[in-house]
Amino acid sequence: MLIELRIQNFAVIRDLSVEVGSGLNVLTGETGAGKSIIVGALSLLLGERASSESVRTGADRAVVEAVYDLTSEPQLRARLEELGLTGDEEFLVLRREVHSEGRNRAWVNESPATAGTVGELGRVLVDLHGQHEHQTLLRTADQRSILDAFAGAEDLSSKVEDLYGRLARLRSELEDRHARREELAAREDFLRFQLQEIEEARPEPGEDREVEEELARLDHAEELARETEAVHQLLYSRDGAVSETLARARDILRRLVGFDGELAPLGDRAEELYHQVVELGRSAGDYASRVEVSPSRTEELRGRSDLLFRLKRKYGPTLDEVLAARDRLRGQMAELEGAGFESEALERRVREAESELRDTAAELTERRSEAGVRLAEEVEGLLPELGLPGARFAVRIEELESPEAGGAERIRFVTSLNPGFELRPLARIASGGEMSRVMLALKSILARQDRVPTLVFDEIDAGIGGEVAVAVARKLRDVANHHQVFVITHLPQLASQGDHHLRVEKGEQDGVALTTVRRLVGEERIREIARMLGGDPDSATSRDHARELLAAG
Repeated sequence: MLIELRIQNFAVIRDLSVEVGSGLNVLTGETGAGKSIIVGALSLLLGERASSESVRTGADRAVVEAVYDLTSEPQLRARLEELGLTGDEEFLVLRREVHSEGRNRAWVNESPATAGTVGELGRVLVDLHGQHEHQTLLRTADQRSILDAFAGAEDLSSKVEDLYGRLARLRSELEDRHARREELAAREDFLRFQLQEIEEARPEPGEDREVEEELARLDHAEELARETEAVHQLLYSRDGAVSETLARARDILRRLVGFDGELAPLGDRAEELYHQVVELGRSAGDYASRVEVSPSRTEELRGRSDLLFRLKRKYGPTLDEVLAARDRLRGQMAELEGAGFESEALERRVREAESELRDTAAELTERRSEAGVRLAEEVEGLLPELGLPGARFAVRIEELESPEAGGAERIRFVTSLNPGFELRPLARIASGGEMSRVMLALKSILARQDRVPTLVFDEIDAGIGGEVAVAVARKLRDVANHHQVFVITHLPQLASQGDHHLRVEKGEQDGVALTTVRRLVGEERIREIARMLGGDPDSATSRDHARELLAAG
């Protein structure tokens, strides 16, 4: 619920902090004192457009800030988490700034936000009824929600919305599948050609490197054979080869060891070198004997290298990418070949989802139709005692061609507030007071089901008095048992019913008009009620009458 409303430099308000309690809060004051200005400031937090003209004379900006208690609002806390605007889990602070040069800024829990986000959150917490374009009764989606709450069909309505969302996703998936199939079908010949081109080549991972290495060997085969044979002879096979020289050195060292044992390690090293040179020379000879000069193999490899080069230039630039392209083309061909079967399965799921949506929406329609009749009867029964004799109210259910997220019908609240006039949408009612009383009738019926914690009624007392005023006050008290209610009034019958009484006062400071708000208790409240009764607030008779009203409340 709303805890505090802070206003700075807005119209004639310089610096104001209004603390609001639970139950019924009444706001009174002389005509022109600024009561509606406070409501106008609050409306900024509900999404109403901000005007630089609302900035107080001499100030550079106006600030409106509201503090809400979220302890009973888990859904709103979840929404704040979705928006990344988490803060204090117990409180929510919404803030709008209007600058004199026209700029506007907004915050949620000290985090910058858009005015739209502030309005979205504010409307979850506050319903403002009067001459305000964003009030609940003017929005068809909210009229539908009111009817569903009255019908006890909110879970069913949510199910319809979920089913419609699921159906929309399935239809979108099927549409994408058809578009994909058409795309692949249009390219089938080309895809098949590309796949055949790669598969006929049968490339293997790393094959291009192996081909280039073998080609390099074949291109230099004669030189490789000649030079490795030379190494073979130099080290091992010719007279005077390195191996013979090492053998003589080894034999000399072996003989000399008998004269000096220190030469033994040198002999061992000579022996080791001899065997290494022999092995190296023989290996070079073996290699030379294996070298093959093959013009036909060279030509074959050149052809293979050219083929792999063309594939890499077309699908590469690497052979790994050529192989990846082959796998991708195989997948696309398999997708094309299986697209018909998959589409059939998806079409079957779409038909099943459509059927379930129709059946559930039909059940919801039945619930709404029955509830619409009952709601209209109950509202019509209350309107006369709220000062609207002869008024009619109806819930118009207009069938749609097919179910949507909100159901299979459009819900419209229609009314005629004067005998002989046709029923028309509530949005076309001119009087904010009449609109507020229609809403009060609805809220009194839906008091327990309605989830909006704070209700603000502006102009609800326009054109009423006497017994009607008493009836309106009684209904406001009933609604205040389940909601926080804030009502701006000129009627003592309404003011006397409040749990909390605030008085708006207009004065002057430094030659500029100034509005303030005071909480009234005790004798001050008695004097205010006496003033509202039209008598002298200082007379004993007027004060006694005021006490009677307060006692009756």
